Amino acid sequence: MAEHDSGDDLLEKITNLAKRRGFFFPSAEIYGGFRSAYDYGPLGVNMLRNVKNAWWRSMVQLRDDIVGIDAAILGPPAIWAASGHLETFTDPLVDCKKCKERWREDKIDGVCPNCGSTEFTEARAFNLMFKTQAGPVEGEGATAYLRPETAQGMFTNFANVLATTRRKPPFGIAQIGKSFRNEITPQNSIFRTREFEQMEMEFFVPPAEADTWYRYWIETRHRWYLELGIAPEKLRLHEHAAADLSHYSRGTTDIEFDFPWGFDELEGIANRGDYDLTQHANASGVRLEYFDQANNERYVPYVIEPAAGATRAMMAFLLAAYEEDVVEGETRSVLRLHPRLAPYQVAVLPLSKKPDLEGLSREVLGLLQPHVMCDFDLTQSIGRRYRRQDEIGTPLCVTIDFDSLEDRAVTVRDRDTTTQTRVAIDDLVATVLTRLV
Repeated sequence: MAEHDSGDDLLEKITNLAKRRGFFFPSAEIYGGFRSAYDYGPLGVNMLRNVKNAWWRSMVQLRDDIVGIDAAILGPPAIWAASGHLETFTDPLVDCKKCKERWREDKIDGVCPNCGSTEFTEARAFNLMFKTQAGPVEGEGATAYLRPETAQGMFTNFANVLATTRRKPPFGIAQIGKSFRNEITPQNSIFRTREFEQMEMEFFVPPAEADTWYRYWIETRHRWYLELGIAPEKLRLHEHAAADLSHYSRGTTDIEFDFPWGFDELEGIANRGDYDLTQHANASGVRLEYFDQANNERYVPYVIEPAAGATRAMMAFLLAAYEEDVVEGETRSVLRLHPRLAPYQVAVLPLSKKPDLEGLSREVLGLLQPHVMCDFDLTQSIGRRYRRQDEIGTPLCVTIDFDSLEDRAVTVRDRDTTTQTRVAIDDLVATVLTRLV
């Protein structure tokens, strides 16, 4: 029977597994680490890429009304002044008077997490953007910012995309990329970090259709997480009250995941109205609108924005997939990841290191590699190798034994059921692809 951990135990197990197996490590660890920065190892880079590919597949590849861009990370102050980030992108910062640690006031409930004191300085606004200099000469003319979100690049390129694709509303622009926020209190492993990846889409619609599309994207994005294996009870929708909305928002709903510390934001879907295009049009002097020839009408589209964190989504998928069960009297850890998300889809495991068996195994590996990401493992007993693949979430293991030299068949083992099936090498690729749907 599968067992589920809760709270700090689960977070500790996932963090330890991530370090031990190579999902992610503290950055610059040999120098003592760099707070809130992580490097993604051999398994983590595969899984994070798979999360992003799954998002891109659903948002761009399988649709005809969304296109992609890749905008610059660095940007001039004018962009962030127009968007409101220079003025409003702040968190309330307080200092503990006893231990001098700095905290985000709205996250500590009046008690210092470090020393327990309840005495703090007055809260002051702390801007979260990273400021830098572009070029060799310092000065106001050389000031630049690392983007705190990917969204603004899609707004500033609205006219370019409109002209080059000849799309008309409703249509979307999608982007995946790095963002940077100088968080006061980064926390909970890769959940909240200063450097992270976002998966955002800006969907431009006629104003009268905004509410319909807003509800559509809430449902569509919620369903994406369910289809990739997160149980319904681990997700909930939280619609923001009017008093809690951001300055640009006409409506925002968060998809929340039940993290070990409780339900917290996984993705936000916002009706941004015409705020962004209007702001950039006014600041730049460039008209950012759409001319509807059929109705002889010009209008500034409203924008519906589903915005998700790739790294945060990866963490949620890991937490949701982790289980412990008993197989043949032995407790095993298993990640029941959806095949599209697993770092490896197939592990090829020769029963022995003998040259003829390894040679056939590498032939099998060569057949599979053009179709799926594969691991090749020769070390330790076959039982230990199975357990290792279970723990990193590999859906299928293909074992080549001495009978394979005679009958050119292999054993395919399923991660979740542990059942084993004999399959002819000639049929292996088709069998594997069918089972990984």
